[in-house]
Amino acid sequence: MGKNWSISLEHDEYEENIDLVIKDGTAAVKDTHKGYYVNLVTPCNFGNPIEYLSEPLSTIFGDRIAFKYIDQCGCGGHVMRVWKQ
Repeated sequence: MGKNWSISLEHDEYEENIDLVIKDGTAAVKDTHKGYYVNLVTPCNFGNPIEYLSEPLSTIFGDRIAFKYIDQCGCGGHVMRVWKQ
């Protein structure tokens, strides 16, 4: 995606499936063009996404990405921003 964007990985099948959150979160980062970021909005029940997404993303993308925990949404989900460098 050639712009900054967000993807919701917090409802329905994502709420009980951390592997699906990781899989689709990784796909969203792959789809993000260099120089842009994607906000990964994740379920509240898994907690801070840095704790379970940073390692898989770093393994796949290495120094081609940077990430930061943004905040917990009013709806309860968490936002992790991933920049493609």
